Amino acid sequence: MKNSLKVERAKKDMTQQDLADQIGVSRQTINSIEAGKYVPSTVLALKIARCFDVAVERIFELEENE
Repeated sequence: MKNSLKVERAKKDMTQQDLADQIGVSRQTINSIEAGKYVPSTVLALKIARCFDVAVERIFELEENE
């Protein structure tokens, strides 16, 4: 799954820790999502999208082979 989480954070001038604190996860979780090593749960993806006030699909996108 591709994501634009790093881009969205940059737009809001947020660190990984800032985002992690807002949604109640560790900074390592945010890092793993950005690196594509971890696919967030639906609830977590919705929390992230709400934090940036965008649709989930704007941040997370399925790749062709998924």
